[in-house]
Amino acid sequence: MFCSRCGQSLSDVANFCPACGEARPVLAEVAAASSLVEPALAPAAQPSPASVVSADTPRYAGFWFRVLAALIDGILCQIASFLVALPMGFILGVSMAAVADSETIEAMGGLLGAVLGMLVQWLWFTLAESSAWQGSLGKKLLGIKVTDEQGQRIGFGRANARYWGKIVSTITLGIGFLMVAFTQRKQGLHDIIAGTLLVRA
Repeated sequence: MFCSRCGQSLSDVANFCPACGEARPVLAEVAAASSLVEPALAPAAQPSPASVVSADTPRYAGFWFRVLAALIDGILCQIASFLVALPMGFILGVSMAAVADSETIEAMGGLLGAVLGMLVQWLWFTLAESSAWQGSLGKKLLGIKVTDEQGQRIGFGRANARYWGKIVSTITLGIGFLMVAFTQRKQGLHDIIAGTLLVRA
């Protein structure tokens, strides 16, 4: 213990400084200890909200990425439809050859091809987007996946809502598709209807 006035060393039981008579000596150790405690009480630095938000924000697939994916899917889907419809059309033609004329067989073949084409296209998108791939082959090649608005994998029902919602995007003169370029999360009208997002993987 030291005198706060003259610095004289004091005993632990001294009430007055023998050198200058100071009545209330101050412990130098207490002052030193308080200077060590104060920095420890300072709050720890926290990460800024901006850095946390930016790390969790998904990268939405933009308009031209989606156009390119649609072109790839369109080509591949046509090839798949042809490969399915060709043998089925051949079987139909052979089975009707004895009971129908060529015009009827041709008309039935065209109808069969249209129906099979619609079926293949429907399954091409709905099965793939609700699968572990989370996207059709065209989307997969470009690193795009379909999620719900919480970023989770969608089911077959939501994939259907998105697929048939494209009819609404089409009958609005294509404005439903153009909305992708202007909405905050790059959603087309069919995405809004189904509650889906397209994000970059």
